[in-house]
Amino acid sequence: MALSLTLPTASGTLAPYALCGTAPVKPDAGVKFNRIAYSAAHVVADPLAAIDPWLQSAIDWDTTIAYRRHLFSLGLGVAEAMDTAQRGMGLDWPTSLELIRRSLDAAKDVPGALVASGCGTDHLNIDDVKSVDDVIRGYEEQMAAIEALGGKLIVMASRALARVAKSPADYERVYDRILSQAKQPVVLHWLGDMFDPALAGYWGTKDVDAAMDTAVGIIAAHPDKVDGIKISLLDKDKEIAMRRRLPKGVRMYTGDDFNYAELIAGDGFGSEPTHGKSDALLGIFDAIAPAASAALGALAQGNTEKFHAILGPTVPLSRHIFAAPTRFYKTGVVFMAWLNGHQKHFTMVGGQQSTRSLQHFAELFRLADAANLLEQPELAVRRMKTLLALHGVEG
Repeated sequence: MALSLTLPTASGTLAPYALCGTAPVKPDAGVKFNRIAYSAAHVVADPLAAIDPWLQSAIDWDTTIAYRRHLFSLGLGVAEAMDTAQRGMGLDWPTSLELIRRSLDAAKDVPGALVASGCGTDHLNIDDVKSVDDVIRGYEEQMAAIEALGGKLIVMASRALARVAKSPADYERVYDRILSQAKQPVVLHWLGDMFDPALAGYWGTKDVDAAMDTAVGIIAAHPDKVDGIKISLLDKDKEIAMRRRLPKGVRMYTGDDFNYAELIAGDGFGSEPTHGKSDALLGIFDAIAPAASAALGALAQGNTEKFHAILGPTVPLSRHIFAAPTRFYKTGVVFMAWLNGHQKHFTMVGGQQSTRSLQHFAELFRLADAANLLEQPELAVRRMKTLLALHGVEG
């Protein structure tokens, strides 16, 4: 007999829902990829800590690092201390650096494990930032701390820079300085304002094509210092256009949580291999890790049909999780981790579990089931019923 429960509907009523009962896909042991794939990983809050959760962060370190080991076991790299980990949205710089240190330590036990870590300026009091030089010093402080741990950098978009920069030339100055000092090639990070409104007009203009010109110019001036660029604009055509312009060997890491399957599969365009496909640095891979691993394994074996068959059904879920206001997507990612038994509670840093409605969670549950992503269906149903009961829905 199928598992069932009562869920809210879009019309505000309640209706029975029976799970489809399809077993989640499991990747082959020792799966290999022909794409580099980073999952931007979430953090697990400590619900027992005696703190004010809106003002302070407390992390369950054991469970947080156990989830990274889970991602490593699936062949996925970890993009650490990024916005999926609530960086700058509940997770401060000292805690971020400790998270980076612990992840790098965990990776040492896993041959070939990839970790790239967010380097930004979020430790600065933005009201005290008056000049581009202040931004440079902020980046250099975090850069030195991460590189002292042996970490690879993801140079995150800076709210402070977006605030004080007067022109594209200011961005060129900052990035030229940072890239010239990097000990190993970095991943650049272009996060659209749908993810963070404070980043509107990044690269010195609100014109996306002109902004792209500036970013490509910076990369072209330092091709040996740039491993790739992650862009999260939720516009596949812009990503493809930029991908085709990148210097030889510089990768496009898709951050498009709406169109990732198509972008990773690629179109084969161009004389350079990196022009015809995207690698991945995605928040949604945290929530769909086993499916992502299995799909990437199929793609590496030349089975594009199987790749799309596995990953395609996850796209509606991702579009729901990343629906506007997009910056609240972390709530859906953590909700999935709770449903699937990777943490014991649905509590988030900063109390962010409150940013989505019960209707949102109900539709997320249905979409996760349809995409074969509920790893322990009985547990998922029990936990969904717990959330429903907290909102006055029994049955």
